[in-house]
Amino acid sequence: MKYKILIFDADQTLFDFKKSEKEALRKSIEHYKIKYKETYHLHNYSIVNLQIWKELEEGKITQKQLKVERFKRFFDVIKLHINPEEFAQVFMDYLSKESHLYDESIDLIKELSSQYRLIIITNGLTKVQNVRIMKSIIAPYFEHIIVSETVGVSKPNPEIFDIALKGIKKVNKSEILMIGDNLKSDILGGINYGIDTAWCNLFNKENDTEIQPTYEFHSLWELIDIIQ
Repeated sequence: MKYKILIFDADQTLFDFKKSEKEALRKSIEHYKIKYKETYHLHNYSIVNLQIWKELEEGKITQKQLKVERFKRFFDVIKLHINPEEFAQVFMDYLSKESHLYDESIDLIKELSSQYRLIIITNGLTKVQNVRIMKSIIAPYFEHIIVSETVGVSKPNPEIFDIALKGIKKVNKSEILMIGDNLKSDILGGINYGIDTAWCNLFNKENDTEIQPTYEFHSLWELIDIIQ
């Protein structure tokens, strides 16, 4: 068995974060008695949110700033006059209650937990991830669950891997595999740390970057073939 430790990303790897985010945004907008239009509200929010998380990965913004700034920019785009700080709190309250695993995730993690040490490293906000992930049905199978805001560092910074592996002794980097959907945070993070990586490409995205994962798979059960 080549690998002893499997480090998973959470959202869009094991958890259907897009579904959680969509529901939280709808409920937050309706909270203000505004008629929600998915093709308008979700589309514009997604563009703004994607850009601001990219800025976080590049170290251009902190997670504290991100919480509010994304809604400030979003409201500027759709010309909505709501206090972004207040809305951010409403949104995070709803988002923390939206925990949706992919259908294969539970059985896969149960099977892997009998042979491997499992860890989650997620770039996320503590208030949201503590409920969505740490209280999820699969949480007990993980030795450590590391939330970037909690520890003050995000993927792809290799320091977050040192934090996740603290206390785990006698394991070589060649025995660790990083698994995630995001090339610029998960895969680059693993590369920066000097470990093998597996790109969880469930939606058959094109890799238009120079980042090259060790492996690529398109359904969660394909991971078994990679690690055996």
